[in-house]
Amino acid sequence: MDTVPEAGDGRTAALLTALTCEKTGPFAVRHFRPLPDAIHERLSIDTQSSSSPQAPGAPGAAERGFDVDQTNRSVVVGERVVVKWLTPPAPFPQPAPEVFAHLTATGFTATATPYASVSRRAADGSESLVALVTAYLPGARDGWEWCVDEAVAGTTAFAADLGALAADLHAAMATPSPVLPDPVRRAAPVPAAGQSPWWLRAEEALREALALTGGEDGDWLAARAGTLRAALAPLSSPGPVPLIRIHGDLHVGQVLRWRDGYAVIDFDGNPTVTGADPFQPAARDLAQLTTSLEHVGQVAILRRGASPSEIAGWAAASRAALEGAYRERLTALGHAAPLDRSLLGAFEIEQECRELVYAARHLPRWRYAPMGVLRSRYP
Repeated sequence: MDTVPEAGDGRTAALLTALTCEKTGPFAVRHFRPLPDAIHERLSIDTQSSSSPQAPGAPGAAERGFDVDQTNRSVVVGERVVVKWLTPPAPFPQPAPEVFAHLTATGFTATATPYASVSRRAADGSESLVALVTAYLPGARDGWEWCVDEAVAGTTAFAADLGALAADLHAAMATPSPVLPDPVRRAAPVPAAGQSPWWLRAEEALREALALTGGEDGDWLAARAGTLRAALAPLSSPGPVPLIRIHGDLHVGQVLRWRDGYAVIDFDGNPTVTGADPFQPAARDLAQLTTSLEHVGQVAILRRGASPSEIAGWAAASRAALEGAYRERLTALGHAAPLDRSLLGAFEIEQECRELVYAARHLPRWRYAPMGVLRSRYP
């Protein structure tokens, strides 16, 4: 595909129609669930309403833009389905198709229902992910909107829902399926004279954050480099920690609040990490989710004029409620073992370093959020 599909040009609807074809040329389709009957009926009507349904502006094309992703492009079709076009197509291996297949097999439903993934085979045998097809969730708002409203209002009841949602996700990830028959693993022992790969990864994140953060913030970080490095120490020689497939980029922005509740989305992995083992401690996901509540607080202070002292109290209460609900739900589901709380603090500091790296490379204006969190922790 030489150009990126645009809403209304018919190519997204054409892709959905093609999902039912047996032969797809250079494309490979992995089905997770059948498309809803209503979308099939709508596509049939659209095709009949225009002699050239793929032409721009075709009558009844039923496509509209849905660009909430800064990296990729999403198109809503028939108000029932979202097609996320990866721009550019992402070379395999990619985590999302396998995770979608596993979650479907284990009965996890607190997400936008996955329907299919579409990949393209090259002449050299390589394969790239072209698109992901999921359900459209009416009235959905991501956590950078709805959770900021909660922070400004000072309400924390939502945090227990988030904790239960994360626990349900991890329990599903730790449940065997035909896709992942052995979903829980053990970390390899750390060599006697070596460091764990988690510590090396965290140390690299700290080094990058120090190198990429300039100005007054950079000076502040440099002055506390030793303190931050010490906070990563629990990762240097961890015990026999259980490993599961984690979300990998679990923050409030990946949690939609929609007409029927909450849904976790975007299983594409952490954009600041390449080549990471998909099996990680559950604490890594939980640490990123809890620190994102503190980022929400920083957004509320900067953009909504919230009181820093009140936000500090809100963030602490929300974090405690989220973690408490998470542990309670995991225990009730019989999956308490995957969480090792001794790693939480270290993963949180690593995540703040990764937020700084992300800001430096992709979104400079975001730097205030992780810096605000770090300054509050190390005044």
